[in-house]
Amino acid sequence: MLLYNLVKDSLALLFPDLCVGCNTSLVNQEKYLCLNCSYDLPITNDYLDADSLVDKRLKARMPVNKVSSYLYFTGGSRVQRIIHRIKYQNGYALAQFLGRQYGGILKNSPYFQHLDFIVPVPLHRKRLRERGYNQSEYIARGMADELGAEVIINNLVRLVHQKSQTKTKGRYERFENMEGMFSVRNPAEFENKHVLLVDDVLTTGATLEACGVALLKVPNVKLSIATLAFTK
Repeated sequence: MLLYNLVKDSLALLFPDLCVGCNTSLVNQEKYLCLNCSYDLPITNDYLDADSLVDKRLKARMPVNKVSSYLYFTGGSRVQRIIHRIKYQNGYALAQFLGRQYGGILKNSPYFQHLDFIVPVPLHRKRLRERGYNQSEYIARGMADELGAEVIINNLVRLVHQKSQTKTKGRYERFENMEGMFSVRNPAEFENKHVLLVDDVLTTGATLEACGVALLKVPNVKLSIATLAFTK
């Protein structure tokens, strides 16, 4: 055990783990984020608010039980660096770690009780092959560890591969691009269930709206939405 610890400490000196938020070396029990970044995360706390800013972005478009986002997202911030790592740098373990933290918060909210299923926004199989993983799935799996609901990944599907909409500015333009993009294979599985739809970032809400439209075709489904981050 002593030799193992010596080797581990030596490797840590040569190849230190770095904080995703500020790029400083992690110490002791820190994981992914240093204590300073962990304590300074811009948490929205909207999970207790029945009519939060993030609710307003989607509730006017479809009958959603509750919408919540864990963190505020701004350009050049540590949250942007976190999301970039999750999406583009094999950050699936980080996604699951933050999903677990978020789930620990949501289980104290009256709006996320008695969930039946957690459903990540799906990637098309071509994009999934390119990236190697769906970051929203890992966020969902982390949340499920705390919320106790089953993650379902093969029922809500993306029908058409589409290039990134990062440069598509308007919500209506984005929604038109996404309309009819998603479908529920087996509606009976979600019938009369409370489904939590999960994604990494809520921007215009077009992707989540398109997923929600597909899910809300299921008879008597109750839909809630949660994302890791939210752009004001």
